[in-house]
Formats: sequence, structure tokens, C-alpha cells
Amino acid sequence: MPEEDLVELKFRLYDGSDIGPVRYSSSSTVAMLKERIISEWPRDKKMVPKVANDVKLINAGKVLENGTTIGQCRSPFGELPAGVITMHVIVQPTLTKTKTEKKVEELPRMTCSCSCSIL
Repeated sequence: MPEEDLVELKFRLYDGSDIGPVRYSSSSTVAMLKERIISEWPRDKKMVPKVANDVKLINAGKVLENGTTIGQCRSPFGELPAGVITMHVIVQPTLTKTKTEKKVEELPRMTCSCSCSIL
């Protein structure tokens, strides 16, 4: 694999710690990166993603789609040729439909006897 085809990435977690930097091929997909992040996730963290859909990657202010390659994600300007690209990692566990429905049903019904007056 040619040297210029490799991209050096690190992943910034929600608490400011990092995974990486590691070199990846520009043809690697975001889904592949997510799987790697899950396998290298520090187990002492409060939030641990279980599947790739629990992880969102953000680069240059955009949430990256699973089918996108690293080469497509790269910003065309402002990067140093030998610089490390930092992607931010958000953990957002997916909720199953039954859990969501159950939580809504369990919420207490609040009756409000307040009113607003515009003077």
C-alpha cells in the first residue's frame, strides 16, 4: 500500500481521551472504523458502545455515514500533509422499540393547573 494512500487518524472520546493515532487506508469505510473503535474501547469508561450503530463519528462538523470512505471524508483544505486527523466519537446507544414504548407508558401523567396571563 503506498504511503500517500494511508491516513493517520485518532479518535477523541467524550471524556477527552484518545484512541490512536493509527494509520488507515483511504479506502477504509466509516463502518470499519467504528468496528475498530469498539474493539479498542477502554473498558473502564462509563459508556461502552456495544455495536457500530451506537457510535457516531464526527469530522469537520459532519456526522459520517457508515458507507463513506476515509478518502471521501477528508477535508480538501486546511490539513497538513503529515498531520493526524482527529475524529470525534459520540456514543449514542440505540433503544429498541419495546423499551421506548414501555418508558413512555411508565411516565406519570402530570395534570397541570397553571395558566399564563399576558399583560
